[in-house]
Amino acid sequence: MTTKQIDYVLELAKTLNFSRASENLFISQPSLTYQIQLLEEEVGFKIFERSGRGAVLTPAGEYFCSNLVNIKEELKNLIEQSQNYGSQYADTLNVCLPMRSCIIFLPQIMMQFERDMPDIALNISFIYDDSRVDSFLRQEHDILFARDSELMRFSNIKINPLYKSRFYIIANKNDPLANLEVITEKDLEGRTFMIGGGSPPEMIVVQNRIISSVSVNTINSLNHDMSLTYVAAGKGIVLAPGFADDHNGEFAWIPFDCPEHINCVLGSHKSDKRQCTKHFTELAQAAYKNTL
Repeated sequence: MTTKQIDYVLELAKTLNFSRASENLFISQPSLTYQIQLLEEEVGFKIFERSGRGAVLTPAGEYFCSNLVNIKEELKNLIEQSQNYGSQYADTLNVCLPMRSCIIFLPQIMMQFERDMPDIALNISFIYDDSRVDSFLRQEHDILFARDSELMRFSNIKINPLYKSRFYIIANKNDPLANLEVITEKDLEGRTFMIGGGSPPEMIVVQNRIISSVSVNTINSLNHDMSLTYVAAGKGIVLAPGFADDHNGEFAWIPFDCPEHINCVLGSHKSDKRQCTKHFTELAQAAYKNTL
């Protein structure tokens, strides 16, 4: 479907007359008829019913055209923004993260990057599932926040260490555990403990040790949001890596006493020798180094 075809079908939907629509579009009537036929063949349904008086929108055509108006406006805005984008920036750096909290200093990093490299457009996108690694490997992103274990097997990826994320127990703020400075395995005796939910391998190791060491009730959770819902309802506690803490104060995040941690890194492509990629990575590393 071309932009011209969008204009043609919307004009015909407005006039419901091939002759008048072709005059308004400054094209011949046969050309208009041909383009409408091509579009109907492409979408696989009749947009208009032809009659001696002109054209009538089919139910499918009416629904199609009502949404096409919004698409045309969005396309116009996209083109205008892209034109401005092209005139303002010399290059683009695409950074992908699973969640905002994993780089808590992201706003400061972004502001400093934009001050240092104003001609580079910085695009931040969020992909919450494992497909983010696949899209990064397809070079849809230039920098990826990840666990080092996710990227170590790829020889064409440069792994830039960022920080070590320790594990925490998330509890309701009214839970007695919230008063502890550090939680040990013994503190979890008899508690309801949520597991699963797409836990990374490093965390599964800790979960399994807790389950085998102390008597806990377990609930399988589909994802982190479900686990937090149970915590909010006072129905259980959950183990989580520190990078998942959104720092909104809704829950108590208490350090868990264990040697395991997750090595958080920024992955970049070895073939990417641009200064902007290097600079963003260095800003992120400096932000965490200064907090230690």
